[in-house]
Amino acid sequence: MMPPTEGRKLYQNIATAISKAIRNGTYQPGQRLPPERELAEEFNVSRPTIREAMIALDIMGLVEARQGSGIYVTHSRPAEQSDDLDIGAFELTEARRLFEGEAVALAATTITDEELTELSAILADMVDENERDIVGDQADRRFHVAIARATRNTAIVLVVETLWDLRYKSPLCRNMLARARAVGVRPLVDDHVEILDALKTRDPRKARAAMHHHLGTVIENLLTATEMEAVQRAQSEVAARRSELARRTAL
Repeated sequence: MMPPTEGRKLYQNIATAISKAIRNGTYQPGQRLPPERELAEEFNVSRPTIREAMIALDIMGLVEARQGSGIYVTHSRPAEQSDDLDIGAFELTEARRLFEGEAVALAATTITDEELTELSAILADMVDENERDIVGDQADRRFHVAIARATRNTAIVLVVETLWDLRYKSPLCRNMLARARAVGVRPLVDDHVEILDALKTRDPRKARAAMHHHLGTVIENLLTATEMEAVQRAQSEVAARRSELARRTAL
């Protein structure tokens, strides 16, 4: 296992190691990188960490996905940009799962009927956003922040808001979420209904379990959706549809 570098995120250590291997010729331009599972075993890290590292290398212009084939080296030197892409979506969602699980448990003991009604209204907005494919997941954010506010603890509200804002401030996280949306990932309405139902029972353990389940599912969906080959397939399908539409309208 590669020893961690102090002050750096784990995905950055992996991306740096692979970029060095590309620069020193271990991996040549045009060469296929080892499969994700092999890299995870080599560096003794999780698949999400390797996924974040691969996406970071893709953003830097060092690798690309080829449909049905794998990840290939494109250049030996990165584009002119910092390799510090900040927090990835997996790391951020894991933090949310830990923190918001306890926040919703506390909220279950303090939430009012009026706040439950507000959450129901936000859920309706979430359904509308999904149907209209609105980017930004604003109703999703409002739902989780409203739960934080129901705790009557301003520090909890600040932390939840900060974690949500990092989704948009972190280049790596923003890129990963865009990839997920490209292959159809949307806010999970049924999961939010379960969270709301648990809050209505005022049961902290049930509320915590519902939140843990929800954000665990988010992590799994991100893992599937950010598979670079899956994104390439989605892009190819969109390009094919556009080509077919152009051909038909030209008749």
